[in-house]
Amino acid sequence: MDALIEYGKILLPASVVLYAVYLMVRSFINKEIELKKLEVRSRSIETILPNRLQAYERMCLFLERMSPPNLLLRLNNPIYSAKELHKILLDEIRNEYNHNVSQQIYMSEEVWNMIRNAKEDLTILINEASSTMAPEATGLDLSRKIFELTLEKNVEPISHALTELKKEIQQTF
Repeated sequence: MDALIEYGKILLPASVVLYAVYLMVRSFINKEIELKKLEVRSRSIETILPNRLQAYERMCLFLERMSPPNLLLRLNNPIYSAKELHKILLDEIRNEYNHNVSQQIYMSEEVWNMIRNAKEDLTILINEASSTMAPEATGLDLSRKIFELTLEKNVEPISHALTELKKEIQQTF
């Protein structure tokens, strides 16, 4: 019985010390894991942040290039008929959009939907303008009609999408 009490006197303090060491080691390991996670997160931010900023820049450029005044000034040529200009405008919008579609992964769903809707609204506007043109109409006539329809809109979708994109950039940075 005395031997059991002697073993208890040794084992009880040893187990308390062992448990304390276990808690300290566990705490140390958890801190190390958190530091590694923070390091990985900061490295990924260093990589993603420039890509994200570039995506915002590209989408701002896309929206600016797709605004009717800029689009028509860039692509209009007096030799085009209304049908030719109509096709050229739609092809340009489609190509620019397809070129930038991958940028959506860097921005919010809400802003991306606004950008997509602005592109679709512009396409609809161009189609509406083209549908009112006579077969012998020139590209200049179509341009005038597109400008008229643009001015009639209360809210210009491209400007609205650009404003929301800029707001998101300001919130992010």
